[in-house]
Amino acid sequence: MILVDTNVLLDLVTDDPDWSAWSLARLEEAALAGPILINDVVYAETSIRYDRIEDIDAMLAEAMIEVVATPRSALFLAGKAFQRYRKAGGTRTGVLPDFFIGAHATVQGWPLLTRDASRFRRYFPKLRLIAPPR
Repeated sequence: MILVDTNVLLDLVTDDPDWSAWSLARLEEAALAGPILINDVVYAETSIRYDRIEDIDAMLAEAMIEVVATPRSALFLAGKAFQRYRKAGGTRTGVLPDFFIGAHATVQGWPLLTRDASRFRRYFPKLRLIAPPR
């Protein structure tokens, strides 16, 4: 099982000229390894590109991507990681979703497919990342 970060899906949905080929190739590799998953946070973030729930659900079904709920243990870990981020001087707003995603993958022991790995590396050091080279 592999959890997929929002940026990878948005690369495909928006046909990003710099990243869509990389993201598509990594998703195809992930599909060969086992189920591809997103959580409720990734679903919500990706949904902004769709006008209707049926459209995002159709895209996910076509891509054989399953939506799984975030367990409470991951929610707790996300809060603690975010707290460390703030204590370390982190001031950016809008980063809490990354902590939910990273904590979910960490708690479940799943690799995370992302192209924005720096925060995940710092706050979830045991998390296995599938990401572009640094």
